[in-house]
Amino acid sequence: MTAHPGADVPGRLPAAFLASDTSSFTEFLGRHAPDALRSLAPPPGTPVTPAPTAHATTIVALSCADGVVMAGDRRATAGNVIASRDIVKVHAADSHSAIGIAGAAGIGLELIRLFQVELEHFEKLEGTSLSLEGKATRLASMVRGNLGMALQGLAAVPLFAGWDLATARGRIFSFDATGGRYTESEHHSIGSGSYFARGSLKKLWRPGITTEDAAGVAVEALFDAADDDSATGGPDVVRRIWPVVAVVDAEGYRELDEATLEQLVERLVGSRRLGATAGGAEPEVGGSPL
Repeated sequence: MTAHPGADVPGRLPAAFLASDTSSFTEFLGRHAPDALRSLAPPPGTPVTPAPTAHATTIVALSCADGVVMAGDRRATAGNVIASRDIVKVHAADSHSAIGIAGAAGIGLELIRLFQVELEHFEKLEGTSLSLEGKATRLASMVRGNLGMALQGLAAVPLFAGWDLATARGRIFSFDATGGRYTESEHHSIGSGSYFARGSLKKLWRPGITTEDAAGVAVEALFDAADDDSATGGPDVVRRIWPVVAVVDAEGYRELDEATLEQLVERLVGSRRLGATAGGAEPEVGGSPL
């Protein structure tokens, strides 16, 4: 018996998986397995109780001479409780871009995984990767798809940055809960500690800053945010838990290793301690070997 080309054959993938007519994985999933998108599009009237939900903050991103740097603290909170001390909020979206999330942690992490698949799906079907602008636009539409949950108190907002292959420079994109997309030319921060982190970034960022110094500024901005925002975790020198710091440049995405992060934190803490004992001496900025 010969199966019809469009028919499903027991033991094999359904025909829909072998004849996709869209390069968007999210659209494909919505058509053929909408239940898999239940967290991004809840049934109308679904009761949501945001109180026990883990929330993630704070993410910073800044441009530098050779690309962009993105960093995130490691704390997740549920109300006044520390839900996690070592959550990872900054991830590679693909080989030349990074994504960080703030807000409802579970929804944010699922949004990141879906976005990673979205980019991989497009590249496999089209034989080329999306432009950085295209990636940001796809991410904006996915954030907009979560608007129902956001209106019920479970918003997850990403920060996206990457190396623009067309213009050979690093770029940063921010979003709001409705899917609005905004280009940030210098630096940006999201999450409850962002108000304090932005003050630090404004003070320390400068045009043409090196990648090494930008990584130091990112850690210092998180340090300042943790100093004033209880939902942002600072470097945990007892448990040796450091912020996640990612660099994206022409060579691609990479994260700083534990030894480099430890040097960054020790240098920062040492300069702050010296500043305190010296009556307000100017702290040292950046200068870490990558």
